[in-house]
Amino acid sequence: MAHFRSVQELEAAVGQAETSEWITIDQDRINRFSGATDDHQWIHTDPERAAAGPFGSTIAHGFLVLSLLPALTAGRISLDGAVMGINYGLDRVRFPHPVPVNSRVRAVSRLAKAETTGQGIRVVTGITIELEGADKPAAVAEWITLYVLA
Repeated sequence: MAHFRSVQELEAAVGQAETSEWITIDQDRINRFSGATDDHQWIHTDPERAAAGPFGSTIAHGFLVLSLLPALTAGRISLDGAVMGINYGLDRVRFPHPVPVNSRVRAVSRLAKAETTGQGIRVVTGITIELEGADKPAAVAEWITLYVLA
């Protein structure tokens, strides 16, 4: 989104949104995620069986799609005085639409809330991961980041 010189400047930006570039989710990425997480369900890893299954091809793991948030939102916020940003958690995560192999996704990030805490500033970002050509998003979530101030 932007570089902010102060917490007040960040708070004033609530409501701003940005859209990322597209990322392709190919079978190699799905297989690597499957290996890293030990989730080898056939709908993700067996193209032949999945072709005859309910989605017509393999699909990405929902958690794979979610794991792309750092790549999809890289550099969206920088704040003077912050020594680091920490993933504080997620709220209201949903996966409304499967992501077929070789699909492209992108994130629409909307700054929803910024509040000062004893630890720093907690930022809530509304995330919609769009699936190219689909009428529903691949994922939606509220992502909470804690920026620790110096």
